[in-house]
Amino acid sequence: MLRYLTAGESHGRGLLGIIEGLPAGLHITADWVNGDLERRQGGYGRGGRMAIEQDQVEFVSGVRHGRTIGSPVGMLIWNRDWPNWEEEMSPAPGVPIARVTTPRPGHADLAGTLKYLAPDMRDVLERASARATAMRVAVGSVARRFLDELGITVLGHVRAIGAVAAKTSFPPDRTAVMNSPVYCQDEAASKRMVAAIETAAAQGDTLGGVIEVCCWDVPVGLGSHVQWDRRLDGLLGQALLSVPGIKAVEVGDGWDAATKPGSQVHDHIHVSDRGLTRPTNHAGGIEGGISNGMPLVVRAAMKPIPTLREGLPSVDLDSGRPTSAPWHRSDVCAVPAASVVCEAVVAFVVAGQFLARFGGDSMAAVQASFKAQQALLAERFPRVYD
Repeated sequence: MLRYLTAGESHGRGLLGIIEGLPAGLHITADWVNGDLERRQGGYGRGGRMAIEQDQVEFVSGVRHGRTIGSPVGMLIWNRDWPNWEEEMSPAPGVPIARVTTPRPGHADLAGTLKYLAPDMRDVLERASARATAMRVAVGSVARRFLDELGITVLGHVRAIGAVAAKTSFPPDRTAVMNSPVYCQDEAASKRMVAAIETAAAQGDTLGGVIEVCCWDVPVGLGSHVQWDRRLDGLLGQALLSVPGIKAVEVGDGWDAATKPGSQVHDHIHVSDRGLTRPTNHAGGIEGGISNGMPLVVRAAMKPIPTLREGLPSVDLDSGRPTSAPWHRSDVCAVPAASVVCEAVVAFVVAGQFLARFGGDSMAAVQASFKAQQALLAERFPRVYD
């Protein structure tokens, strides 16, 4: 069973992550992970925090000489902004602090404060901050390296920011995505997205958007129909909806499929000299909660950042008086960065389901099991399975 935990606050000393269940023998370096962390910090529309942080991961356990050893992998990312917040986060006894008592609409401030009876909203907002996604990207980067070893590719990219939508192709052009300031493969749409972000910034507002994550060369059989909590689409939906700001997820044609007749939605099955083929992928690579051999395609809708320079109407919880929500240093648009986070969480789910299906305590055992299962399929269905 592949699983992970993270810990850490936005302005605390750092972020911690532990991955359990990785097979031994996976080659992984800090440089691989740091490349994904750098992508998360990029993207047009980010705030001043990104000028301070230069995220670098440290492996503190589970990796020796650039390879996993089967024990839990411990990772650490230090917060460079910590010295600027040390007195606020860990004041000396008797030293008063500036309490946060006014919640921001759209953030976890109010719900979390009421749930935990917090005396200071910073107890909630520090952990609820999207800063925690830096470690989730590190965890997902390790999972992506595992999939890479097995020939499976995962890539997240931006399909829309605000009202600006991009033209897309499959597979997405990785070079174009990496060269875009908003991680969008459509160059013309990228320019319009940048302009939309600049307009929102000038108005003291924020923008959300739509992210697509594609995963191809995925084998048949990940996930299961036999229990609700083993369905691959359900696992992907839960993982994506756990990313801060994500409010909706669709697989394949998603909402659009609900508007069409079945004859236009379901992917026809054919056989050729290459084995089973399908001319379309409306299902997004999942049928009955199980990967069907087609590429996985999932999309996530991200709401605008809830911290606005022009604070929205709110209430001070101490006095009960109407006031404006406070403005904290924040992004105007984090959709490009969120595409990297969504890529990471999808990679982790797919890696976990791959291990659940093929097992193995070492990379050699995993690969042997994978090959054996492919051979069994070819033996059982020789006329249609290549």
